[in-house]
Amino acid sequence: MDIRVHAHPFDYGAECAAFGAGRQDIGAIVTFCGIVRGQDQGQLPQMEIEHYPGMTERALQKIAAEAQTRWALSDCLIIHRYGPLAPGEKIMMVATAAAHRADAFAAAEFLMDYLKSRAPFWKKESRADGSDWVAAKASDEAALTRW
Repeated sequence: MDIRVHAHPFDYGAECAAFGAGRQDIGAIVTFCGIVRGQDQGQLPQMEIEHYPGMTERALQKIAAEAQTRWALSDCLIIHRYGPLAPGEKIMMVATAAAHRADAFAAAEFLMDYLKSRAPFWKKESRADGSDWVAAKASDEAALTRW
């Protein structure tokens, strides 16, 4: 299990290539990469993500450990950035590895649902006309009910 929270960009391709490299006990790797998108109406010049160091990493370790107890995972990776981010930049990545694809897919979805709704990150969108903190969406909370 590898949990990283940092401000600097990461190379998604390199992370995918390194994750599970040399392992012969896995039959499936599932990855997901979150990217800052611009607004549908108007441009989003910047998003800022804040967190509490230490608390955030502990929360992510806990949920990754829970995923490993629910599914037969061989490995798990979570990378999440903080600080100012522009549209097109990578925010986060989740990777799961398992002997079988069903476990890898389910665990990745579980981790994504948790990261989207409960992980201790706060997002502020900045536009030319001001900035707003992003409120939690009911649909993100509802996604957790399946777990």
